[in-house]
Amino acid sequence: MISIRAAIDTDYSALLEIWRRSVEATHEFLTPADVDAIEQDVATYLPQMSDLRVAEEGGQLIGFIAIENDTVEMLFVDALAQGRGIGSALLASVVTGRESIRVDVNEQNPSGRNFYAAKGFTEIGRSETDGEGRAFPLLHLHLAPAQAYQPQS
Repeated sequence: MISIRAAIDTDYSALLEIWRRSVEATHEFLTPADVDAIEQDVATYLPQMSDLRVAEEGGQLIGFIAIENDTVEMLFVDALAQGRGIGSALLASVVTGRESIRVDVNEQNPSGRNFYAAKGFTEIGRSETDGEGRAFPLLHLHLAPAQAYQPQS
């Protein structure tokens, strides 16, 4: 059974490992050097997130989501656990009670684009670079009304 709870400080190293396995499985456009550099940013951002939630199964962390001001900043599921509804459960945990929600997804990440499209997100914009100015285009997505979101079983 999957449970979702608030992250605690001792989760951060496991979350970085989940992030890396997830990115290596889904972000084929990144070089190993890109992944190493971005990992340093993620390590800095994790403790700064005011709403960081983890998915746990059998005492093991298998995914996480961070949301700030109705924007999903991070949603990653361990590569070993993808396709089992964990991302949907994490997203559902932050959507409830919000009038709308936004997320940016790498344009070169088809699995991420397909995930959010399946949840009803629509594209509202595009940027040539990511939030750190790197040449990885982002699609800006929006879901409204969020109450209409129905997680898949």
